[in-house]
Amino acid sequence: MKLMQTMAGGAVGGAEEFFVRLTIAFRERGIAQTVIARPNDTRGPRLAEAGIDVIELPFGGFLDRKTVPALAAEIDRTEPDVVLSWMNRASDLAGRAVRKANFSPLLIGRQGGYYDLKYYAGCDHLIGNTPDIVRYLVGEGWPQDRAHYVPNFVSAVPGTPLPRSQFNIPDGAPLMLAAGRLHRNKAFDVLLTAMKRTEDVYLLLAGDGVDAKALEGLAHKLGVADRVRFLGWRTDIPDLMATTDMLVCPSRIEPLGNVVIEAWARNLPVVTTAAQGPGWLIEDGIDGLLTPVDDADLLGEAIARLVSDVQLAPRLVAAGRRRFEADFTEDAVVAKFLGLFEKVLG
Repeated sequence: MKLMQTMAGGAVGGAEEFFVRLTIAFRERGIAQTVIARPNDTRGPRLAEAGIDVIELPFGGFLDRKTVPALAAEIDRTEPDVVLSWMNRASDLAGRAVRKANFSPLLIGRQGGYYDLKYYAGCDHLIGNTPDIVRYLVGEGWPQDRAHYVPNFVSAVPGTPLPRSQFNIPDGAPLMLAAGRLHRNKAFDVLLTAMKRTEDVYLLLAGDGVDAKALEGLAHKLGVADRVRFLGWRTDIPDLMATTDMLVCPSRIEPLGNVVIEAWARNLPVVTTAAQGPGWLIEDGIDGLLTPVDDADLLGEAIARLVSDVQLAPRLVAAGRRRFEADFTEDAVVAKFLGLFEKVLG
């Protein structure tokens, strides 16, 4: 089987990170693939280090006259059986390229959110990375037999604990990690508010985004700034997980929640809100603690409970690890992708 992948994502993000992991996993299994992506200083070197050549195209807007004909030419040159497109723009432009090309591969659009299906009109099949996204696709009119659930996988390679002195945090102080774009959807404002109920608990907040300055101001306004460390965007999340005592995911909107699965894989207990993805992933009190979206008081209570109940964290960690090993390992997820490709190709 020959595969082509198209990615037009941003500089950083969960889908972009998974694209890199999956592309490398396909290569390690001997899958012949052509990778076409928007230029990116983060992804490009990582893929090159893995021995993967990336064809760079602009994946621009209305005035971009290069991407579609270049994609069509690559389709005719390589004759892939499947084109796997990632998110809106790559799927839209790949659909136009398939119509323009002489060779006709199957186009499969991969979705990690609740996107407008107008961008996927040229696709033959769609993948959602949660069952709820698949239900959304069908509810929006996409044929049920062409909507498929395939989850993400994460690495279970453990990180190396970092000295807490690096962050000016006392040894022995309860320490939580939150990670993601600093954007309203991630609800880090709720987490900072919840810290009013969690005396002596410190926070490492790894991420960057439009709300960075507002969140720093909020931390000072709430009187918790001395316990919060704004780290910016980090590429050492495994090390941060090895350094902290719990992961907190306070999102308002979270289609999946890769960071929850990463915490399971790395034996870190999880406190999260019942947004779409975490609400599906977590069984409250079994493999994590769930709280309502936008409820800072209950989020703070859950964090405090995890700190005070010394027997709770080991139980959550053991159950989370079992869930990871059952459903979200690299081998399991890559097998699902390859099985789907074989199925749709007949």
